[in-house]
Order: sequence, then structure tokens, then C-alpha cells
Amino acid sequence: MDLPPALYLPRDDGFEATALTIGPWDPGVQHAGPPAALLAREAELTGGIAGGQTVRLTYDIFGPVPVGPIRVSASVVRPGRRIELVEAVLSGAGDRPLMRLSAWRMRTREDGHADPVPHPAPRRPEDSRPESATFFTEDVAYHRALEWRFAAGSFNSPGPAAAWTRPTCELVHGEPMTALQHLLVMTDAASGISAALDWASATFANVDLSVALTRPPRGKWLGMDATTVLGGTGAAQCFAVLFDSEGPVGRSAQSLFVEPR
Repeated sequence: MDLPPALYLPRDDGFEATALTIGPWDPGVQHAGPPAALLAREAELTGGIAGGQTVRLTYDIFGPVPVGPIRVSASVVRPGRRIELVEAVLSGAGDRPLMRLSAWRMRTREDGHADPVPHPAPRRPEDSRPESATFFTEDVAYHRALEWRFAAGSFNSPGPAAAWTRPTCELVHGEPMTALQHLLVMTDAASGISAALDWASATFANVDLSVALTRPPRGKWLGMDATTVLGGTGAAQCFAVLFDSEGPVGRSAQSLFVEPR
């Protein structure tokens, strides 16, 4: 199968989203993972702390992000030599804001203080089960941007799940995908791998994404152990532990708007 080389192609005034960004709900709308990673890239390029660590990323999703031309911009809201806050915005046609990122970044140093944390995944990537999502309407879509291996649970049945992923493409054509970008491409799918409802009977799109990191992710394989909790009122929350082959790196949370199809 021929796949696009990247999730985004650079253009003079922004980026062109490829078919690998297509989400599960509408073939004309992006999955939120790729634009989350694109916004994080812009925030790190704009930040003033060279080599700093991004420790918290909070995304608000204002509306569907189209599969097509988009633009991103960023500014430092709270500058500093040790701590900074960067805001990045993704816009579509007419400069309408569609996603916003607020990212706290910190200067790094080796201080020797690190608590060992048990690894949450029951199996390593090489021992986990390869699987592809069956609920996407397009054959070439977001689920092809990553290689998926499940240590527990499944893409295609309800319930908690733990999965490893490895990129099969670049984020922006001509640039290697960084580990943090990979983590963000993956993490918005936490509510997808741990779906509590049948994809055919309900929609459960998230309106936000929050990622808190204790350290930067490292390596080619990254994973998440995710659980979705229904509130019985049309709202739900998804929580995930995020990890690499060395152990946990942080956690994510998503607020879901649940509706029958």
C-alpha cells in the first residue's frame, strides 16, 4: 500500500494535511492527534528556552480540523530563562481558530531526583499483538500513520486497552518525527483504543486533551494504558498512563462528548 510520506506537507503559508490525518468520524476531518503534534512542534520552535522540557500541554478543540490547508502560529505568553508559557493556535480557512495549545516549558538539569515507577504495560512491543483499526471509513487514514501493537485490549472491541506504537511516516515532510511529536500523534487515540461504547452506535469525540510529563519520552516505541469512564449524562473522561520502553513518562486526560449515532 502506498502511503503519503508525512502527515503534513509544508506550504508557503502553512501546511497541507495528507490522507494520513483522516479521523474515524468524517473523511473530511482530521484526527486530533496529528494537529496536536503540529502545534507542539510550533510551540517548541517558538519557545525561548533552548533544549527545554515541555512539561504540560493543554489543548482546546474549538471545531473540526479539515483535511486540507491549515496554518499554525505561536507566541510566548510568559517568557523566562527557567520557565515559560507558550501558546500556539491552529487555524483553517478565514483564519478561524480550530485548536489551541497552552504549553508550559522548563529549563532542564540533572538533579539526581527520580523515583522508579513500575511499568504499566504487561508486555513489550515485540511480545504484543499487531492490530489495525477496522472502524475507519477510509483505508488510508490516521490509523496507518502508526504501527500498533496491543499488550492488552483491542482497537476493535470496547474496554480498557494498552498499546505500543511506532511511526510509519514523518510529521512534517522532510523532518524526522521527534519522540514528543510521536507521543502527541498517538495520545489523542487513547479514547479510541479504550472505547467504552460501540463505534457503530455512538460518537464520543473529545473537546480537549491534556498531557502532563515527568520527563521527555525516548525511543522508537511509545505506549499508553488507557481507560474510558462514562458519566451517564452524555459526558465521559478518558485517562491514560503514557510510557516508553524505560517506563512511564506521564499521563493524559480527555473530556468526551457522547452522542448516539
